[in-house]
Amino acid sequence: MSTQVLPTTIEERAGRRFSPEEIFRITSAREQALSRLLVAYIVAGVAFMLLPGTFLGVWNLLAISGRQAAESISATWIQAHGQAQVFGWIGSFILGIGFYSVPKLRRAEPVALAPGWIAWGLWTSGVLLRWTSNIYLWEWRLLLPLSAALQLSAFLIFAKAVSSHRPADESEVLDTWVRLVMGATVGLFLALVMNLAAGVYLALLGESPALPHVFNQRYLVFIAWGFLVPFVWGFSARWLPVFLGLRPVREKWLRRAFVINSAGVVSALFGWIHIATALLFLATLLVTFAVRLWEASRQPAKTRGVHPTFPLFVRSAYVWLVMAGALGVWAAQLDHAAGIWGASRHALTVGFVSMMVFSIGQRVLPAFAGMKLLFSTRIMFLSTATLTIGCLLRVSSEVLAYQNYAGWAWKVLPISAITEMAAVSFFALNLLMTLSKPGTGELAKKR
Repeated sequence: MSTQVLPTTIEERAGRRFSPEEIFRITSAREQALSRLLVAYIVAGVAFMLLPGTFLGVWNLLAISGRQAAESISATWIQAHGQAQVFGWIGSFILGIGFYSVPKLRRAEPVALAPGWIAWGLWTSGVLLRWTSNIYLWEWRLLLPLSAALQLSAFLIFAKAVSSHRPADESEVLDTWVRLVMGATVGLFLALVMNLAAGVYLALLGESPALPHVFNQRYLVFIAWGFLVPFVWGFSARWLPVFLGLRPVREKWLRRAFVINSAGVVSALFGWIHIATALLFLATLLVTFAVRLWEASRQPAKTRGVHPTFPLFVRSAYVWLVMAGALGVWAAQLDHAAGIWGASRHALTVGFVSMMVFSIGQRVLPAFAGMKLLFSTRIMFLSTATLTIGCLLRVSSEVLAYQNYAGWAWKVLPISAITEMAAVSFFALNLLMTLSKPGTGELAKKR
């Protein structure tokens, strides 16, 4: 459809008709320009995932396990790790895919790509400044609100580009998966607004760049369940029926799961923990029912170009999602449950979100970035299998160690950290090697 709209737009602006060869050349050039923009976001996301994110997380966990005390590490370092992972890695991927996918942008003149590059510069600078202020404490009263303002500015540029698209038929009803992604986008916007407000407050009245404990706990629920989870649910509804050969999504139940999940997030913000955890857990059960993950597929899964275990690990991600919800319900019943809360967050962010990125990302990103083929399906398996092992060790040992159920579990925590670091390295290697290869369009051009 886009190739039919594109020639008309070009011809109207140029005042003349183009030959099919010229149209193909212009279309290919713009597609390559969009792919380069997407690659920039992916590379930035991978860089934040590896160094400020995972490496710092491993360092923190090694120190915690050595001292056998979760509170022995500065809160600023722990929050720097989280910011790099959520906004630096996942946020960069979301913005990059968004800019690539907006139909209006795809048929605009090349100069319309400028907002994407400006947003990339603002977003990357904002995440990097936040990490720097938390780790080095250098001029943090200035850098903290500045970094938040840069991130919010980048998002507003992104939102403007996305909202500029209108369906050809104004009466067209949006698909449920689109509504979920839009809801998640609103959640991301609110998270960035909260981040800016907190940054200004800390700059004026705070003693360090670390968010206050109570606010941070509620903020973690908001960013995890308020925008990360709905994003994954939305794209799951879009891609899983195609890739896994599933039956059509039960859209009504998917919408109900989203509403209940949103109610759980709001409850957590008000401090109603028992209600919040119950609602979030219920939402995890409903979404697996809506997506039909456990029902017989109507056709074989599409595993061409990826490892045959791809469907298995996608389904395992949703097992981690349900487990995260169940652990949250358990933790809400106890007075001291730091280890269970941590295990719940890890099951959600690593077991669910990261596993979906590892699985679906290695399936779709090579095609988006210039119709490339995944560098190695074996490395894809290594990344997903190693991530599963690392997450299993981390979640189980965090409960046993932090809750003082088993002293030997403190020795397992470093093993889990190193295992997950290996998984992330495998994923980064495979993705970067894939992006360095020429795509089918580039090969055709050379020939």
